[in-house]
Amino acid sequence: MSLVENFRNIFKIEELKNRILYVVGILMVYRIGSYVTLPGVDASQLVQQTGNASSLLGLFDMFVGGAFSRAGVFALGIMPYITAAIIIQLMGAVVPYFQKLQREGEEGRRKINRLTRYGTIGITAVQAIGFAINLMATSPNAIIVGNVTFVITSVIVLTAGTAFVMWLGERITDRGIGNGISILIMIGIIARLPASLVNEVTTSANAIIVIVEIAALILVIAFCVLLTQGVRKIPVQYAKRVVGRKVYGGTTQYLPLKVNAAGVMPIIFAQSIMFIPSTIGTFFPENATVQMLTAWSSDFTGITYSIIFFIICVFFTYFYTAISVNPREMADTMKRQGGFIPGIRPGNQTVEFIDNILTKVTLPGAIFLGFIAILPAFAARLGVTPGFAMFYGGTSLLIIVGVAIDTLQQIESHLMMRHYDGFMKTGRMKGRRRAG
Repeated sequence: MSLVENFRNIFKIEELKNRILYVVGILMVYRIGSYVTLPGVDASQLVQQTGNASSLLGLFDMFVGGAFSRAGVFALGIMPYITAAIIIQLMGAVVPYFQKLQREGEEGRRKINRLTRYGTIGITAVQAIGFAINLMATSPNAIIVGNVTFVITSVIVLTAGTAFVMWLGERITDRGIGNGISILIMIGIIARLPASLVNEVTTSANAIIVIVEIAALILVIAFCVLLTQGVRKIPVQYAKRVVGRKVYGGTTQYLPLKVNAAGVMPIIFAQSIMFIPSTIGTFFPENATVQMLTAWSSDFTGITYSIIFFIICVFFTYFYTAISVNPREMADTMKRQGGFIPGIRPGNQTVEFIDNILTKVTLPGAIFLGFIAILPAFAARLGVTPGFAMFYGGTSLLIIVGVAIDTLQQIESHLMMRHYDGFMKTGRMKGRRRAG
């Protein structure tokens, strides 16, 4: 079946078609909102100094699709929500109250989501103050109202904008395809790709160099897909059971442990942490001491930035894997279903065995994830323009690859459940295997 026919099959399923169109409609609203300028700002006079992709603020601007440099109502995007989620998850590892909520099932998740939303509003209000102060210092001619009025209105509008973006992401998750928050970030990143590619082509004096750069980018994307899809299979034997006249079990299956079980979340968490020093610097744009202490965080190509970013990525990979993958729960589920790992006793030995394997497979995944995170810095040092270098790795590439694969897997599942061939007939998408 041709690729065109597979696209047609998507729109033959009414529910899947409605979900995709719903996502497209929300993304259009999100992109339009990124071009709406804050009240009190003269867009024609706005000096887009924050749009420099060589700075960390330029990297932040890429995540929100250019709304930061345009002083749009969605200038802070969804990043405050990510920061709030990080804080809540960190507290869940050390604070008993949050640990209790994590064990309460659906009711606990609802309470955690509510606390995350409250935290998002508070973080957005603080960041909005810094954004307004920084904008008044860097582009005073663009501000056409009083400073106090501008700060107050900016805090209100930016906070409302982030709350609205958060709501859009939740609507995509509930009624669309894929994770809404991740899709919004991915769209903001992809929106900068055409301009970055055109700038790279026009800047380079040699067409062969551009071809080599594009080939290298394709190779990096292939490695990212390999990292995302890589698994370590543990054989699981199920004992035979006779129920009535039927015999169940007696087969060997596999327990897949992903090399990168944490997905794109560690690098998003790490990037949010790296935003903190530059955010503090925006509150004191004329303070030389503060600017000196936070200067390292404003250049993603710097050695200090790369080392710290790498270490944080590795840490969060282990941290998020530890809170998202529970070996004891796996062992208990396996035991209830009559399964066991050959040569390993059920119970604590199975838990220790799974935990040991998970630790070993996470190490290369964490190191490779950290390397991908700092790869744009090496690309920029080799002469690639900073805007295009962002797509050679780091948060941008991993988010694009991870979100694209996750969304494609969900589409695959919808197609296979209705007896259609998959979206990619010869692929090895997990949605196909689950549906099969």
